[in-house]
Amino acid sequence: MATIYDVAKLAGVSPATVSRVFNGASVSEEKAAAVRQAAAELKFVPNRTARSLRRQSSEVIALVIPDIENPYFTEMARGVEDVASEAGYSVVLCNSDARIDKEQAYLRIAILEQMSGVILAASSDRTDLEDLLRAGRPVVAVDRGTSYDIDRVVMANRDAGRAATQQLIDAGCTRIAHIAGPEHIETAAERVGGWRDALEAHGMPVPTELLRFSSFRVDGGREAMAELLALPEPPDAVVAGNNLLGVGALQVLTERGLTPPAVGVSVIGSLPFTTLSPDVVTVVRLPARDMGITAARMLLERIGGVDEPARTVTLQGELQPAIAR
Repeated sequence: MATIYDVAKLAGVSPATVSRVFNGASVSEEKAAAVRQAAAELKFVPNRTARSLRRQSSEVIALVIPDIENPYFTEMARGVEDVASEAGYSVVLCNSDARIDKEQAYLRIAILEQMSGVILAASSDRTDLEDLLRAGRPVVAVDRGTSYDIDRVVMANRDAGRAATQQLIDAGCTRIAHIAGPEHIETAAERVGGWRDALEAHGMPVPTELLRFSSFRVDGGREAMAELLALPEPPDAVVAGNNLLGVGALQVLTERGLTPPAVGVSVIGSLPFTTLSPDVVTVVRLPARDMGITAARMLLERIGGVDEPARTVTLQGELQPAIAR
């Protein structure tokens, strides 16, 4: 099915111009003719309900994320903004602090301000989208899914957890811990699943005392790493479930004189800051900007009238192994 991006490319105009033509906005006759011709060739027919709604909406979309201080989400936001700006839309960045009440407040504002759509990294599996969807606003879920049948862009989290753990096994580590995010967050649970998969594939025990669920923040990584080191039999390696957990874990290890390779470390997500050489830590880099770009394009397609079953796009991480020393 052709999209406004296909029409824009064939007509040699921006997606915003295509949208303006079909919404009856002022566009030069030359560009309007090119758009109509391209649409005819591609058999592009915008959804009438979406067009009607579009006339009542502002050219603004909301991006709701749980932690604005996490570089992973700011990188994602950059991807969203790049695509939205090119299409003539503005982006309102909303930080929910992973709180349901704040998230719901922002979703209500999106309705009241007649925003065209929402890109959402849900704070919980209990996120309520009923009012937003009833109002006809398209929503794209990013980073983690929701209980609703909507478009979503996610990472291959189980693969990332498996790859991060496998690198530590290959390095000869035998007692591998995992510091995960909140247990109720899909991304955390899937990465734990990958950790389990890798251990079980090698006939290694999956010790529950080496699994710590925490916040997806630096202090969560610090607290969990301190607890693991206090065990009667501490781990000889750790998989950090996201970038900030990795920073917190490395801070504690550095303070204890246990920097890698004394204790092996794999991090799911690029380390935003560390005093260590990145060569000593295995990283599974997650393409956050690509996630933002993909989500924004999907949302603009929905705003432009694409009417098809909910789609899921899964992005793969890139393994960057530590250099053996």
